[in-house]
Amino acid sequence: MDSLNSLIDGFGTALTPMNLLWAAIGVLLGTAIGVLPGIGPAMAVALLLPVTYGLDPTGAFIMFAGIYYGAMFGGSTTSILLNTPGESAAVVAAIEGNPMAKAGRGAQALAAAAIGHFAGGMIGTVLLVVLAPTVASLAIGIGAPDYFAIMVLAFIAVTSVLGASRIRGIASLLIGLTIGLVGLDQMTGQQRLTFGSLQLADGVDVVIVAVGLFAIGEALWVAAHLRRSAVRPIPVGRPWLGRADLRRTWKPWLRGPAIGFPFGAIPAGGAEIPTFLSYVTEKRLSKHRDQFGKGAIEGVAGPEAAASASAAGTLVSMLTLGLPTTAVAAVMLAAFQQYGIQPGPLLFEREPELVWGLIASLFVGMVLLLALNLPLAPLWAKLLRIPRPYLYAGILFFAAVGAYAVGGESLDLVILLVIGLIGFGMRRYGLPVLPAVIGVILGPAAEQQLRRALQISDGSVSGLVNTPFSVTVYAIVVLIVAWPLIGRLVRRPRGGRKAAEESRTVSGG
Repeated sequence: MDSLNSLIDGFGTALTPMNLLWAAIGVLLGTAIGVLPGIGPAMAVALLLPVTYGLDPTGAFIMFAGIYYGAMFGGSTTSILLNTPGESAAVVAAIEGNPMAKAGRGAQALAAAAIGHFAGGMIGTVLLVVLAPTVASLAIGIGAPDYFAIMVLAFIAVTSVLGASRIRGIASLLIGLTIGLVGLDQMTGQQRLTFGSLQLADGVDVVIVAVGLFAIGEALWVAAHLRRSAVRPIPVGRPWLGRADLRRTWKPWLRGPAIGFPFGAIPAGGAEIPTFLSYVTEKRLSKHRDQFGKGAIEGVAGPEAAASASAAGTLVSMLTLGLPTTAVAAVMLAAFQQYGIQPGPLLFEREPELVWGLIASLFVGMVLLLALNLPLAPLWAKLLRIPRPYLYAGILFFAAVGAYAVGGESLDLVILLVIGLIGFGMRRYGLPVLPAVIGVILGPAAEQQLRRALQISDGSVSGLVNTPFSVTVYAIVVLIVAWPLIGRLVRRPRGGRKAAEESRTVSGG
């Protein structure tokens, strides 16, 4: 009841004209930033830190939260229409959203993503209000073996459901893990795969990898095949979801937050893991499994809802523990410190107006984003009517600008081109791109958690499975790996009986 009363007071703060203006500016900036490949919400918040120094803290954080959520909305737009994720949480949207766009259903994919973000954000924010203390206490008890088990689950899940074979999925994952090794060893400080270059000591930024593999690789692939196939305009399609689409999306919209919110609250990779796991879940549960990879709308709705809910989960750890679980949360933590405010268990008591005003503004921001993105869905979808040579030339330009903006180094452009060529080669030989991206994102963190777990157990492998949580996760991993074999064993007796019956029928005839 205290939380409800505090939330009502928060709405009183969030709905003042000035704070409404900051929320509107935040969601507009966030959507625009998300649409541009390579410029993520973390960079936007970081760039705005000096600008907002003179602002009231409540207004500044309302705007930052609007940028965070808006970038997720915008990131799925280019991911769906151009196969170019605006930020890492939108990577999964490209798998089913881009085939939908190429089939003339880009507006439906955008609408499914927008409503998914709205549902996930609303449910996640409600859970933030109700469950923040409980989730925070659970997050404190999760250790290195549990984190490593979660990351192994993500690796196995993403390589098991993508691509023509598991071998190709694993090969793609190994490419990503190798790229993730570039830089300094986080524990010993030794250089790895830097080839003596000091600029590579910080590693390869995940934004450059994602933009290179998706945007540059796709642009090169299209350029290589432009003369072989006639260029035909792609129809935009209707901007609203029909009854059949709604029947297929309402359950993923509700399942996504159940996966996204808990993962956002623990330091296990931000929105990337829950979006991957949501995609895996929807593929397993769908009645239209044959459409996955060709444009299944469930594969857009579920992961996008999970991504938005994970953003609310991220705020749980950041506000109650002072523990940033994503890059955006880390920058927002720096912003709190800039204003002389320390997030933690006492923040709700010391700064109730700021905290509950921020939480209430999330509800307001969700409504603003839905009102902004649904009408613009057909307008964004008309990007597909641009002739492909001009369209992909523009993608290459913005990808290069985004990559250069990450570090301001010309070497980043060279790395972008090299990774783009790797992406082109992966498409040529049928390797799925997504496992490589998750390998880059989670590989270094998985290595660090593995080494911490082994240090705690004095090098004993049993230290990786010494908690009930890790044992449960590894049981799920074994089930995923063994499921195809179990399916073949179950189907084989049925096939044998059917063949025997046909044989008896023929001999009797």
